[in-house]
Amino acid sequence: MPNKKPDKHTFTDYKQWFKDTSFILSGIIAAAFGPEIFLLPSKFIDGGVTCISLLIAEITEVPLYVLILVINIPFVVLGYKVIGKVFAIKTDFAILGLALALALVDFPEITQDNLLVAVFGGFFLGAGIGLSVRGGSVLDGTEVLAIYLSRKLGTTIGDIIVLINILVFLAAAPIYYP
Repeated sequence: MPNKKPDKHTFTDYKQWFKDTSFILSGIIAAAFGPEIFLLPSKFIDGGVTCISLLIAEITEVPLYVLILVINIPFVVLGYKVIGKVFAIKTDFAILGLALALALVDFPEITQDNLLVAVFGGFFLGAGIGLSVRGGSVLDGTEVLAIYLSRKLGTTIGDIIVLINILVFLAAAPIYYP
């Protein structure tokens, strides 16, 4: 009987599991580092669920990490239905890790220079998202929504993310820049 290599989308291949987990953990660290050190202290915002969470945290007393967890729930459920169980488990892990990092790690503010804030905040946040995606998860539920809508509408994921972020930024503008 020939040896079957385990499907890389299951948890039975421990080497792949370790690799995916390493990517996701690295993504969590980078994604928490960028906003906390660069973007948030300078009132720069990110798109997606993170921005929606920031908006709600700004006008309520609910902590950011709680909102990130709660607002992502419907998107993780959608990810489970559209993409699969392993993706949803990895995404749960990634979002929980990001929320914990935001709640427990006290990041110092490094600079107030707007150019450096934008460049390095965007770099670390983008790296975090990319590393998490490489590990088979996402850190923001709107990425799941973009995957779902791109399949339904026959457009690219990037186009959907841009459209979602435009809507989120339009909602954020009156709150952050009155």
